[in-house]
Amino acid sequence: MNKWLKISFSGIALIWFELAVIAWPNLAISQTVLSKDQSSRVLVLNNVSAQDGVVSGELRNNSSNLVRDVQLLIRYEWLWKNEFHPGKDDPGSSVYYNVPGEIPPGGTARFQYTPNPPLPKRTDGSFQISASVAGFTEVIPQPR
Repeated sequence: MNKWLKISFSGIALIWFELAVIAWPNLAISQTVLSKDQSSRVLVLNNVSAQDGVVSGELRNNSSNLVRDVQLLIRYEWLWKNEFHPGKDDPGSSVYYNVPGEIPPGGTARFQYTPNPPLPKRTDGSFQISASVAGFTEVIPQPR
């Protein structure tokens, strides 16, 4: 049985190696991490508004390439009416929202995020709501 396991493992390893060699030319592995300044030259968030916790706005693709997989960070920061004596139940939160679809070069896309469950109605403070681009994929064609 031990001999069979060695042969079986060798066979599986060989199959994985062959699959890797076949797929290697088609893999898109390259990634670049951009600074906030660099990323804002590619993707810009405009006309962001929030009403009753619902956040909406527009994304503009300033690049000459397709942009997809846009992820926004939406923050619901709770500001206490009396910051010197805050309560114990802070309803503040953050969420990553994946914007559906693709944005063509030079194009725009509208987005709208509705929190679920809705934000609580409270009188001991208020929410300060903000949105920022957390990540995206810029599809850069490979030279042939």
